[in-house]
Amino acid sequence: MDAPTVRAKNLVKKFGDFPAVGGIDFSVRQGEIFGFLGPNGSGKTTTIRLLLGLLHPTEGEMDVLGIRVNDHPEQIRPRVGYMSQQFSLYQDLTVEQNLRFHGTAYGLSNADLVERITVALDMAGLHGREKVKTKELSGGWRQRLALSAAFLHEPKVLFLDEPTAGVDPVSRREFWDLLYVLVAQGVTVFVTTHYMDEAEHCHRLAFIRRGKIIATGTPDQLRGEVMKGEVLELAPRDAIGAVKALREAQTEGRLDLLEVELYGSLVHVVAEDLADKERDILAALERVGVDPGSTTRIEPSLEDVFIASMK
Repeated sequence: MDAPTVRAKNLVKKFGDFPAVGGIDFSVRQGEIFGFLGPNGSGKTTTIRLLLGLLHPTEGEMDVLGIRVNDHPEQIRPRVGYMSQQFSLYQDLTVEQNLRFHGTAYGLSNADLVERITVALDMAGLHGREKVKTKELSGGWRQRLALSAAFLHEPKVLFLDEPTAGVDPVSRREFWDLLYVLVAQGVTVFVTTHYMDEAEHCHRLAFIRRGKIIATGTPDQLRGEVMKGEVLELAPRDAIGAVKALREAQTEGRLDLLEVELYGSLVHVVAEDLADKERDILAALERVGVDPGSTTRIEPSLEDVFIASMK
């Protein structure tokens, strides 16, 4: 079996006495999209900064492209691309100027730079916008430009830290289409995201909480192995009232439920042996005057699994 493209073993990073990363192990294969999911402050960005050699670990080992990051961080950086959480390109430069600046910083010669800028513009659909100042681009186009800059020097691994935060759904989908093009070329992608629809499109995922990885696997594996119980989806007129009533019944021991969560105008109730409890769930709502609306037993979504694992 080929060696992993990215590997971490017993990786620990402490800031004073606080363990931002608390002894995690994972590996990422070549040509896959590996998603890192967790709440704010769970250690996602710190992990990326460790893998890039921007932080030194308190304990543990890291390898990227077969290079020991602990010992040779300077050898890693020219071979990887990075998009930070915050948009990091220069707003007052044009699209072409930003790409030229980044290409020069990565040491591309003038001839190579011209060719790579052309490829980057093609990939991101930015032809015709070369002379537009970056600040005049929409959020979606700025993210395309940032990805193009990160890939300008043809890295083998891309580290993307919440790359589509604040971007509209259509632009997010188009951004991910670009990622699929790169993965088809053998690029490995390590991405953090808060969007469950994006997580569904990762080959494998890791859930991280308080610096610890609590589950890994494909989306289907996580749904089958992490999720306990079945999901009943309710469509009540008063969704907030339904959640309040069911949580009170759960707290008081009148209903044996695992989870009660609000999903927009819908409510998901998770319980083991759901067939035996559905009538009691509906009765608990009717008792307080909440119309449960239509009810459907559904397969757990990845969001259901994620929320359940964070408890």
